[in-house]
Amino acid sequence: MFELRLVCPESAVEPISDALQALDALSVSAEDADADTQAEQALFGEPGLPPPAPGWSRTTVVALFTQEGAAREAAALLAAQDFFAGSLVQSVAPVPEQDWVRLTQSQFDPVAITPEFWIVPSWHEVPAAATRVIRLDPGLAFGTGTHPTTRMCLRWLAAHPPTGQRVLDYGCGSGILAIGAALHGARVVDAVDIDPAAVQATQANAAANGVSIHSGLPDAAHGLYDTVLANILATPLKVLAPLLCAHVAAGGALVLAGILERQTEELQQAYRPWLALQVADAQDGWVLMTATRAR
Repeated sequence: MFELRLVCPESAVEPISDALQALDALSVSAEDADADTQAEQALFGEPGLPPPAPGWSRTTVVALFTQEGAAREAAALLAAQDFFAGSLVQSVAPVPEQDWVRLTQSQFDPVAITPEFWIVPSWHEVPAAATRVIRLDPGLAFGTGTHPTTRMCLRWLAAHPPTGQRVLDYGCGSGILAIGAALHGARVVDAVDIDPAAVQATQANAAANGVSIHSGLPDAAHGLYDTVLANILATPLKVLAPLLCAHVAAGGALVLAGILERQTEELQQAYRPWLALQVADAQDGWVLMTATRAR
């Protein structure tokens, strides 16, 4: 297999990608040509912030071909097109043969939340010490248990088991927190996300773990909950403050993650009209913040 790499301006990405697909490329992908530099551009916005740019000013387009000749012929044909102006062929190079499934799996080992509570990918054996296990494979939705924010939320659940409680996981991603709540005895677990792929992933992961979770879009969250979990990012958490607090029952807990240490005070200020947030845990520059509604 051979990889053709091109660098092109934003205006040329679409016609070049379409042309590569017409030239029988096995796959075509795009990435920021200035990634990991000061010129790197973010394409994913957050609520309350100005919309991001529609594309990178300099984009690396990568196409895979089965034969070197096909990759070089594609490069030559593209170079002759008017829409290729301002673009350049960076390289044509062989792609090393690898067992991609095994390579992907090797990046995900079992994760210990507590000595007894583990996240274990399906291709691994369950550690002998594990008495409570979440089986979770990497997928399209966020949440594999490797990020500090997820681990802190799961540690909190292990330390404060929601036995018999009604729990809401807002921004559920893979459903890992909802599954953790169900495994720790929650009576009802609602998991919601704005991404339909996350809703589907949550259902599939819940089934794989033998737990019952109600998943859906945000309007599926209704009423009061004994525990409300939200592992998102600081900006959307600030926007969601009144909504999340409105779901916390008397005596209930609000658990927020996705917050950098330097963002602690601004989150406390955003939630002050409803609840008093405190830092409950910290790891690798991230914090877990919690609050309890008075009975």
